[in-house]
Amino acid sequence: MAKETKAKPAKPAVEKVKSPNAMRNIRIEKVILSCGGVDKELAKAKKLLELMTAPRKSQIIKSSKRIPDFAVSPGMEVGVRVTLRGRDAIELLKRLLGSVDNVLKKKQVAPDHFSFGIKEYIEIPGMEYQRDIGIRGLNVTVVFNRPGIRVQRKKIKSGCLPKKQHVTQMEIINYMGDNFKTKFK
Repeated sequence: MAKETKAKPAKPAVEKVKSPNAMRNIRIEKVILSCGGVDKELAKAKKLLELMTAPRKSQIIKSSKRIPDFAVSPGMEVGVRVTLRGRDAIELLKRLLGSVDNVLKKKQVAPDHFSFGIKEYIEIPGMEYQRDIGIRGLNVTVVFNRPGIRVQRKKIKSGCLPKKQHVTQMEIINYMGDNFKTKFK
């Protein structure tokens, strides 16, 4: 008996299109709002941040060092902060950038994050003056990362991230320009 050979159909020539690496995508991890103050000023700052971030509660920051020039001792309450993630963070960030006319300085950008300050909260679109809070300012920090950051943060078998996995200043400037129409001086 002769063995029959079946001819395999020829595969069409498919050009491989190089897809962009998903691990190189940049994303906003979190937006942190913070205010400083002591005693009554701390209570006003806490009320302001809770007013801006609606259902979220603010966290009190305690000093870990002793600074005699400012009369700060360890364990003293010196500030308040709120961390936002996801859609809420992006929506609030758009409003906060509107208060600075969507213009930032290049020196405010550092690897993996950028920060800016708002002198008076009434400059934020949609915010009205509150008599019990008075005139207060706040700081905004936006933290960026790439997929794979979990490797560094996990407890068991944690690893190190290479330098190329961090988000550079120019990548942050380009991302903000493309997605938020932010201009940098």
